[in-house]
Amino acid sequence: MPLPTPPTARKEPRRIEQLGRTRIDDYAWLRDDNWQQVLRDPSALRPDIRAHLEAENAYTAAMLAKTEALQAQIFEEMKGRIKQDDATVPAPDGPFDYYIRYEVGAEHPIHARRPRGRDDGEQILLNEEEAAKGKAYFHVGAAHHSRDHALYAWAADEQGSEYYTIRLTDTATGQVLPAAIESAYGDFTFSPDSQWLFWIWRDENARPSKVFRRPARGGEDVLVYEELDEGMFLGVGTSADDSHILIHVGNQETTELWLIPAADPCAAPICAEPRRVGVKYELDHWSDRWVIRTNDDGAVDFKLCVSTAEVPAKSTWTDWIAHEPGRYITGFAAYANHLVRLERRNAVDRIVVMDRAGGAHEIAFDEEAYALGIETGYEYETTLTRFVYQSPTTPRQWFDYDMATRERTLRKTQEIPSGHDPAQYVARRLYARAADGEEVPITLLMRKDTPTDGSAPVLLYGYGSYGHAMEPSFSIRNLSLVDRGWIWATAHIRGGSDKGWGWFLAGRREKKPNTFTDFIACAEHLIGEGLATKGRIVAYGGSAGGMLMGAVVNMRPDLWGGIIAAVPFVDVLNTISDASLPLTPPEWPEWGDPITDAAAYDLIESYSPYDQVKAQAYPPILATGGLSDPRVTYWEPAKWVAKLREHAAGEAPILLKINMEAGHGGASGRFDFLKEIALDYAFAIWAVERGWEKP
Repeated sequence: MPLPTPPTARKEPRRIEQLGRTRIDDYAWLRDDNWQQVLRDPSALRPDIRAHLEAENAYTAAMLAKTEALQAQIFEEMKGRIKQDDATVPAPDGPFDYYIRYEVGAEHPIHARRPRGRDDGEQILLNEEEAAKGKAYFHVGAAHHSRDHALYAWAADEQGSEYYTIRLTDTATGQVLPAAIESAYGDFTFSPDSQWLFWIWRDENARPSKVFRRPARGGEDVLVYEELDEGMFLGVGTSADDSHILIHVGNQETTELWLIPAADPCAAPICAEPRRVGVKYELDHWSDRWVIRTNDDGAVDFKLCVSTAEVPAKSTWTDWIAHEPGRYITGFAAYANHLVRLERRNAVDRIVVMDRAGGAHEIAFDEEAYALGIETGYEYETTLTRFVYQSPTTPRQWFDYDMATRERTLRKTQEIPSGHDPAQYVARRLYARAADGEEVPITLLMRKDTPTDGSAPVLLYGYGSYGHAMEPSFSIRNLSLVDRGWIWATAHIRGGSDKGWGWFLAGRREKKPNTFTDFIACAEHLIGEGLATKGRIVAYGGSAGGMLMGAVVNMRPDLWGGIIAAVPFVDVLNTISDASLPLTPPEWPEWGDPITDAAAYDLIESYSPYDQVKAQAYPPILATGGLSDPRVTYWEPAKWVAKLREHAAGEAPILLKINMEAGHGGASGRFDFLKEIALDYAFAIWAVERGWEKP
């Protein structure tokens, strides 16, 4: 049976002059000039572009038709590992326990509360499943109750564009208040006195640019703060002790905090410490002092400072926990008499509990690779903190930990209804040597009976941007490949913070190529160790990890049996040169500014996947995207696939799948999303088995 014929995108050469350099973009027409409207209303997409994307989706469906049964099987496997009527461990706050639970078959959860310490008397605060009815996409961002428990607010995105609508419910009557907030960011906070709501406006270019205050039950919005730098993001919250309302301003390398005393919520915000490029700090109020986490004064992996000043300017900071290279302080949580800090050394987490008297002790585990996280809860006057432990073989476990007595209480273990025996799996930590001598960690997950002679296919996953660490966590999804004899490998490459903030700095801007060569070094190490075979490694990454996929397949197409690039940031030079796009100005600290800096232009062009497509044999490639994605716009994977098909030698298929009803995160339902993952995994199997060559 002949293979389906792939769509051919027409070429409309567009000449771009920039900094004395010229490039030709043949597929720029795939970007709808009306893209801002498309974000809010996908039906506004230009008809010829829609027709092309639908043709691409049809081609991908036809090429992968033989995997439909496999996709369905993988989906059912993953779904079978989810406890359908699952619920979070209740979080106590005064008279109530707050929690989220699912009903059997539901795509979306119920937010609820009940009297503290009881199993009855539930009050439903938000039924997402009901709210999502009739909508192709529905996602709730922030959801909070007021401190007096009288209001419950949530932010909902109904098209995947990340423009949220904030609604509030009167918890006494169950009625939704009429004054909804439109064009909001997915972040907001109640003032500690419950009288005010602080929220963030998202402008016509989808940037969070203003903080407003309004009476909690509706009324006039008052501008509290406006950010004029388009390269900054905004966030709002309150201090742990409820003494202040906090406005957070920042990007990947620079931050600034503004303070409003909770005793006077209508007061103008005061800057704690003015922004300085390259200096990051965050702070929280710990009853009688401020605690500041910062990389100032050369503290690459961060230190903790304290200040007793009313406004904690840098001149009032005193070092408390000194900087120690290689010990990355990732965050902290404050309670009345204790402070908990999270640290990471060589891609392994640990928790340190400190008290006001100066004592400290560590919470640690014995596995070779594991991840820890803190769930701070609502209460400040408590000796309990909650942490989550997991590893590639061990499902999540929630512990309540008494910081005074050091007693550890297991509150919940992630239940796998279809069964999971950690003893049948093994996790290993390897180290690949990069070209410059750095050791790059690799975390492996496999069944104990998986052959390690190179015959097992390998999925190599990576990200390597923005300082995001790839935690060695548990995944119900990965097991569907691992149980089929695959080795799942996670590459902890530079550009992430897996080995500290310096690991991130060594993989951004002028050092960005380290991210790509580290990933290639991980693949070559697995081959050198006899664990993998060239051509039987499928590389997998999303968003900036999708850019990684595009770069490494251009550099070393021979290594890979397949490439999965999810919502891939592949049109890097064009995107980072377009200041009108939502994320471009905030991206310049990460990649450089090719609009004004010729060196940045040349470097970005040297690795930008779209610009570096060349005439060579490529492996099978699956690129996915979302039509209303404001982070990686749909035209990036669409243009990339069109150019790859134009230049690729050989018969390996290049596929594009655009979700016409979702954004960056894909489908919003907990089961619908699994169908997208099942497609990715079925493609991986199909690719290494060269399914397109078989009748």
